[in-house]
Amino acid sequence: MQSRRDFLKKASLTASAGFLLSHGLSAKAFDSEKASPGMWRMPDEDLPQECVFLAYAASSAVWKDFAPDVNRTIAMLARTISRYQPVTIFCREDQEDDAREACGTQNIDYFPLPLDDIWVRDYGGCFVRNADGDLALVDFNFNGWGDKQRHGKDTQVARLLGDDLKIACIKSRLTGEGGGIEVDGHGTAILTESCWVNANRNPGMTRAQIEAELKLRLGLRKIIWLPGIKDEDITDAHVDFYARFVKPGVVVANLDEDPESYDYDVTRKHLQILRSATDADGRRLQVHILPPPTEIRSNIYTEDDSSFAAGYINYLPINGAVIAPQFGDEEADERCRRLLASLYPGRAVVQVNIDPIAAGGGGIHCVTKNMPRV
Repeated sequence: MQSRRDFLKKASLTASAGFLLSHGLSAKAFDSEKASPGMWRMPDEDLPQECVFLAYAASSAVWKDFAPDVNRTIAMLARTISRYQPVTIFCREDQEDDAREACGTQNIDYFPLPLDDIWVRDYGGCFVRNADGDLALVDFNFNGWGDKQRHGKDTQVARLLGDDLKIACIKSRLTGEGGGIEVDGHGTAILTESCWVNANRNPGMTRAQIEAELKLRLGLRKIIWLPGIKDEDITDAHVDFYARFVKPGVVVANLDEDPESYDYDVTRKHLQILRSATDADGRRLQVHILPPPTEIRSNIYTEDDSSFAAGYINYLPINGAVIAPQFGDEEADERCRRLLASLYPGRAVVQVNIDPIAAGGGGIHCVTKNMPRV
């Protein structure tokens, strides 16, 4: 029987065949310099998806005693998402049996490969499409958020995934992460300067140079820059914890209500910028506020408040649902549910406990990667 991943390979190859053949290229031979401006565009996550990738890859070398709980949380997310659409699990070869037992096989496929950690959003590349519907991956040369963590295996994942799906893998001149990119699919992006204009990723490059490369690779016409903040978290302030596009012209923004938090002033600066910004088509942004919880449940994962990422904004839209965190603050959890239900009408809002992942500074969006429908 043909596996779903084999089907995806065939579908992706068919979708990209017109572009590749017309340029006399194979997927492996594709050269990023062949990608002319406007050829590729990163689509809106709100559009129909082919599947979602997760990595069942937490190790004791990175996560210490939390590793089994983190993998159990990844498995829970996989089972939850698979109720609505297909899921593919990245895992190490020697962990595939464990992954299958934990995640199951109902609407779930497996892709064994070498891995360092679970943050597939950051290291897995960014899917882009052209006007003919051809699919490609942009590889942003993951370097462990500025050499803060081991990454020698994870930095190869975008290329390996492109090869496996038989689609072009476009090598960017930039170093960065998928969680540092938020697009509306129509030419507008929101980014943080602290993440991209940073010597630990792109030394010697100006914001204008970085912007030009991002516009080229992702089909952007306008970038709304937020300042972000360096060195407070491992990502240097990924945008997917600060501002998210619901659809073109509509944004959800984080607003930290704790005056003691380093995000208190930062999120207010961000809100001021977003409320005065226009998108690539000249529309003033409609901005909705989604504050983090004021209280979180007490357990071993929440003991280190400096690392625990208690933010609702790191949610994941999928086919028929929005997967969002819940942190035990009943009022804040319900406020999140109501807002997302109003912004994504017709979709179920499914809130889940992700405390083990949040203890590592990330969320649902960070550990998932959506593939646009072929």
